[in-house]
Amino acid sequence: MDLSGSDDGDDRRAAAWLVCRADVRRFALPLAAVIETMRPLPAEPFGAMPPAVTGLAIIRGAPVPVVDAARLLGEAGGPCRRLVTVAVAGRTVALAVGDVLGIRPFAADQAGALPPLLREAAGDAVGAIGVLDSELLLVLREARLVPDTLFEAVAQAGAAG
Repeated sequence: MDLSGSDDGDDRRAAAWLVCRADVRRFALPLAAVIETMRPLPAEPFGAMPPAVTGLAIIRGAPVPVVDAARLLGEAGGPCRRLVTVAVAGRTVALAVGDVLGIRPFAADQAGALPPLLREAAGDAVGAIGVLDSELLLVLREARLVPDTLFEAVAQAGAAG
């Protein structure tokens, strides 16, 4: 199966997405934006940051802002078991997530039908992050919520293939 994500007009062509869980919600990030996943690192709070920004972590020798994905979605938040670093306009931002569930291919029509991650996001958190980092907002706008039914169907199709 081609996971390149190239668009040749065929809506059945699949692109790779990293599926994560934040509290009770699953969401998918375009794999092209993901740098790596790792165990959580300590994040030091700094200044007057929005509640969804937990602080700065030192990743690969550089300070990286850490955004709690559950808080961004308006959830109380749960344990952070993984960090997912994403490329944002030549910089790195870490998303604190509960779990990384794997890489899944979604056809363009499937991904297009998924609700945007930010549709469920807490409005004040999105606004505050947008003021601080508009490029991060662009990456998050590409992310999609993944309903259990689609996630299970894709997982079954992958096991059969």
